[in-house]
Amino acid sequence: MPGTFEPLPGGGAAVALDDVEISIIRSLAVQLLELIGPGPGAETSDDPLAELFTDGPSEPPADPVLRRLFPDAYSDPEGTPGPEQAEEQRAYSAEFRRYTENDLRAGKRESALAVIRTLDGLSAESAGDGGAVLKLDPDESRQWLGALNDLRLAIGSRLDITDEDDTELLYRLPDEDPRKPMVMAYLWLGGLQETLVSTLMP
Repeated sequence: MPGTFEPLPGGGAAVALDDVEISIIRSLAVQLLELIGPGPGAETSDDPLAELFTDGPSEPPADPVLRRLFPDAYSDPEGTPGPEQAEEQRAYSAEFRRYTENDLRAGKRESALAVIRTLDGLSAESAGDGGAVLKLDPDESRQWLGALNDLRLAIGSRLDITDEDDTELLYRLPDEDPRKPMVMAYLWLGGLQETLVSTLMP
């Protein structure tokens, strides 16, 4: 089971992680949490009902990683739209973002927090020297899947990965390339994500 998720009887998934892997995933989840933040326009309040009626931002985030995590809802799949169509798409996207981004941010924060909590609470059976077996219930598995996807999107954005061809080029990077550690994390998380998906399939 090292490095791959396997299904648990009755649902959920398990994976053996060593201390270094636990530290890497936790660190990345904390960074993701800090990056997502509460978002512009989000206000902290003691009244949870008040937060339901707080409008989100209408403009896309300036950070390219956040733009990847919170893309515009409306775009032209055919290519570059004309000026009038582009303006219409911007207006629709702004309205959609205004009413959904705060909820999307909250969901992504909760998924990242779930990763941190489950790693911090690791008291499962030993996986050998300096490791443990992480066991997730079905809900935790889905939160992990969301967080792994967000982490790969974030790293992929930093690496300028836009399609599968870009991924193929990463395998050929020389070891001295400063992007190599990030590439290795991207590929490793992809393997975890893929095996976790397979455990959730009926």
